[in-house]
Amino acid sequence: MVEWTDSERTIINGIFANLNYEDIGAKALCRCLIVYPWTLRYFGAFGNLYNAEAIIANPMIAAHGTKILHGLDRALKNMDDIKNTYTTLSELHSEKLRVDPDNFRLLADCLSIVIAAEMGYEFTPEMQAAWQKFLSVVVSALGRQYH
Repeated sequence: MVEWTDSERTIINGIFANLNYEDIGAKALCRCLIVYPWTLRYFGAFGNLYNAEAIIANPMIAAHGTKILHGLDRALKNMDDIKNTYTTLSELHSEKLRVDPDNFRLLADCLSIVIAAEMGYEFTPEMQAAWQKFLSVVVSALGRQYH
């Protein structure tokens, strides 16, 4: 089990409180798909994703980015049991969707970049440390079924 300090909990809750889910989720997923184009293979049913402009303009990508960010709410609400909170989602991604578990880390990195860009200097090293710890626990929980 992961130990969270009161400060880490406050920081993570504060980041979520200020997120525009539609904007940040879409930007993070778009960045992931553009920077790591091999991740596109899971989105074949989403239509034209042949270049960065098409990815950015795709409403299905934007909606899925928002859905992913809302999925992180589950971890936020269950910080003391993230591993079990994501059991079903881990099974779905490993057994049905066959997503490479490293893609969770790539998306988490892109999400951190987008949040840092949005927050600017307000995203202090202490905030980043708490945020990265949170995302690392989520990524580990999502990859649990693969082990």
